[in-house]
Formats: sequence, C-alpha cells, structure tokens
Amino acid sequence: MDKKLLFKLAAIFFMSLLLLVPLGLIEGQIRDRSQRQNEVQASIANSAAGEQLLVAPVIAVSYREQVDVAMPREGNPEQTTVRTRIVERTLLLPPEKLEMLGETAVETRNRGIYQARLFRLGLGTSGRFVLKPLAELPSGGRIVSARARLLLGLADPRGVNNDPEVTINGKVYRFASASSKNEPPAAATAPDGTQAHALPANRLAIDLGPLDLQRESRFDFSFPLQLTGTTRLAIAPTGEANHIELKSAWPHPNFGGRFLPTARTVGKEGFSARWDISHLARNFEATQKSGSGEVLSIDFVDPVNVYLQSERAVKYGVLFIVLTFAGFFLTEILRRAPIHPMQYLLVGLALAIFFLLLIALSEHLSFVLAYGLSAAACIVLIAFYLAGALGGVRQGFAFGAGLTGLYGVLYGVLLSEDNSLLMGSLLLFLALGATMLATRRVDWYRLSGQISEPEQA
Repeated sequence: MDKKLLFKLAAIFFMSLLLLVPLGLIEGQIRDRSQRQNEVQASIANSAAGEQLLVAPVIAVSYREQVDVAMPREGNPEQTTVRTRIVERTLLLPPEKLEMLGETAVETRNRGIYQARLFRLGLGTSGRFVLKPLAELPSGGRIVSARARLLLGLADPRGVNNDPEVTINGKVYRFASASSKNEPPAAATAPDGTQAHALPANRLAIDLGPLDLQRESRFDFSFPLQLTGTTRLAIAPTGEANHIELKSAWPHPNFGGRFLPTARTVGKEGFSARWDISHLARNFEATQKSGSGEVLSIDFVDPVNVYLQSERAVKYGVLFIVLTFAGFFLTEILRRAPIHPMQYLLVGLALAIFFLLLIALSEHLSFVLAYGLSAAACIVLIAFYLAGALGGVRQGFAFGAGLTGLYGVLYGVLLSEDNSLLMGSLLLFLALGATMLATRRVDWYRLSGQISEPEQA
C-alpha cells in the first residue's frame, strides 16, 4: 500500500480524534445548562414546595402502663424487690378503610429560560378507624389511661393551601402542627409489636381525647386537602383496605413506587388512575419510614428533556464524523477526487456545530423544531461547501442527502431510547455493508497516486 495512502489514513484518524475536543466542550456545556436547570427547579421548590410525600392518616394512641419492675435491694444486691412504675408508650394504628379521591392541575413556573413544574392537588380523604379495647392489649402490665391523636404526614407542609375542616364522628376539628411536647416517642409501636421508627418529620395532628379502655372506639373521618408540590407526588397507603383515585389533565404521567395502578388511562386529554391496595400487599411499619419506598407515586415529567436528549445526541457525534469521513475517503478512492485534510476538518467542525446549535435553539423552541432547523442549517452548509470542494453540485448534494439520512436516523434513536442500541447497530452494519460493496473491486495494492492527484480530463 502506498505511503501517501497510509499518511492520509493517519491524518483522517488524527482529525477524528482532534474533533473529540469540540464535542467534549459541547457536552460539558450541555451538562452545565442541565445543572443550572436543576438549580432553578430546586430554587422554585424552595420558594413554593418540594416533592410531596403524603402519609395517609394513622392514629397514635399514647397510653400509660403500670408495670412491675424487679430491682435490687439497697445494701443487699443479691435480693430483689418489686416496684411499680408507670411507663408511657405509643401505639400506631392504621385505618380499617381508607379512600382518597383527587384531581391534579399542573402549571409551569419560568425563571429566565428555565422552568419547573408545580402540581396542585385537590384531594378528598375519608375512612374509619376501629380501635379494640386497650384493656385487651397484650402487655406486661396494666394500662391505666390512654389518649388518641389523628396524624397526617407531609414531606413539605408549606404546600398545604387550605385549613381543612376534618369531620370526625360528626364533629369538626382542625389540624395543628405536631409539637415536640406532645408528639409520640421516636420509637412508636406498630400493631404487630414491631417498632415504627420514623413518622414523617412534618406531621399534622388532631387530639381525639381520652379513650375508654374497656370499650371499642370507632372514628369515622373525612377532610379535603389542597396540596402544592414540585414534579412528584407520592402517597403512602396506610389503610387495611386502600382505594385511591387520581386524575389530571397532564398527559405525561410516570407511575412509580411500589404500587402500580390497578387500572389507568392515559391520553392527550390527561390521565386517570386507580389503586386498590390491601394490607396484605403493603407493610404498615414501612409506610411510617421516610425513604422506605412503600408508596405509590406519580411524576409529572417533561415529555422531552432537551438537555438529556441533546446529551444523548452528542454521544453519536463521533459516529457522524467517522461515517462522513468514510464517505469522503471512498469518494477519493472511487472517483479519484482528492480532498485536502483541511476540508475534512472544516466539515467535521460543521458537524460538531450542529450539536451546539441544537442545545441553543432547544432552549427557546420545541425540540423537534430546534433539531430540524439545526440539521437543515448544517446539511445546507456542508452540501454547498462540498459542491465547490468536489467540483460539482451533484457530488455536494449527494453528500447532503446522505447527511439527511444520518440526521433522520439519529432523531429516530433519540425518540426511541429502548431501541437505540438496535438502531445504532443497524446503522453501523449498513454503513459497513455499503463500504464493502462499493470497494469490493478495489485493488488496495494499486492505489498509488490515486488520492494525491486529481484524475486528468
């Protein structure tokens, strides 16, 4: 093989590596803009309300228990004496039935060119608690008194937009913030005797008064709640039988958490979803722990994250450059039309500039429009340049048509993340196949001088 051919291949390889520098700078710029977007979202959340976790109502029964404790006698530690002490404990109880029906509106808050999505939830909650006589509670002592409180957990109480009237057994109550003076101990007891260590740090409470230790207590409750949050709504279903229905005009929900909807419909006009969760499917203790994941959730996601899409597009920049350079090289070999390394470099820079145009335009226009304008600008520029560099409009527009196909494939990859590997593999296979078919009759040992001098007329 001629040394000039080897030199040209080495030059093409070096320029491909050199173009990784602008691609890396562009990718860094995309990450910086994405980080700025996250900072703006956090700032808006700090000014309004953050992601919301709503822990459905539970009853905390604080009771005083008389227990006998064996203690060593003074002066004679080998002998013990029994003393009676009063111990305070807290028992957490779930509702027997819980129903939550709500509708959510989503609005966009802008700060400069960046934006965040807030949701406003209107939720109706109802259900009932049935408390067995505490005298029947298996314990090591005798319960002497008990008092009940209704607790509602919230991740960010700043998002509560109303002062809900809570109807319990026909009487109207109002929530108050649970203070450190009267809140349950840090290690409350679940109905199965295990420890429920962390009710949400922010909780609303209603004092239900003392309980009759010998009789069953029943509390039927209902209340409306208006809640604002950012991006994500999660609900911890605490009931023995939970029925939750949510709907919204937002057409792009992302259902997550441990419980997916029993039934759902999603369309251009919005979504509706229903969850039916029994106590057999959920862990009551885990619902009281922050970060346990024992929730159902809805993310009000942006269907097109321009920064994520642009970052994914840049990752295919090297593939664009390699395929374009391969097309140039084949043109030199098959048509004996020499292309200077500087021409390779200029076209490669034009390909890199596409990704910078894409992120800049997508911050002001829809992603599909930004992609189309950026691709069209680069295709026209490269086709016009190559028409002069290759000495013919036909050759320039042939390369332009090939680039149009590449940009079309890339857009398909960006739209279908699940099939990106398949589409990328097919593209590489087709490119390799086309190269092999085009060069199947080329004698690589007789290419001397073909790429260094133009073919004489």
